[in-house]
Amino acid sequence: MRIHLIAVGTRMPAWVTEAYHEYAKRLPRECTLQLVEIPLSKRRKSQTPEQAADEEGQQMLAAIPKDCTVVALDVPGKSWSTQMLAGQLQDWLGSGRDVALLVGGPDGLSAGCLARADLKWSLSALTYPHPLVRVILSEQLYRAWTINAGHPYHRS
Repeated sequence: MRIHLIAVGTRMPAWVTEAYHEYAKRLPRECTLQLVEIPLSKRRKSQTPEQAADEEGQQMLAAIPKDCTVVALDVPGKSWSTQMLAGQLQDWLGSGRDVALLVGGPDGLSAGCLARADLKWSLSALTYPHPLVRVILSEQLYRAWTINAGHPYHRS
């Protein structure tokens, strides 16, 4: 199974790239994490935030591989504990389908992305900087995998 992290933004600080790759490379072959970066739409004075999100959303929807389970990262979504994420990861692995995680830009996800999502997941009620979300996601996916594998990385 592949997890496609489809995220808006292309120029991340070096520490973000390093941290993301550190956790992504720890995942085994049967659960790879692949980053797909969507360029930030050009902001114009005549453009509303919704229009900017819609432009990015169209690119995000086009980047979703066929027959994927789509998970939108959305503040009002369902909050999962690490153990719940481990169970969700086990379900995804058992389904045989790839998973696409959608992370919007500064204006959030478009209505089209939210409508396409099979699940809506909230990392927190807090607002995180978008670069940090990549790091949190990669670490939490690795942590969930270690729980399922009985690896001692996670200590509850």
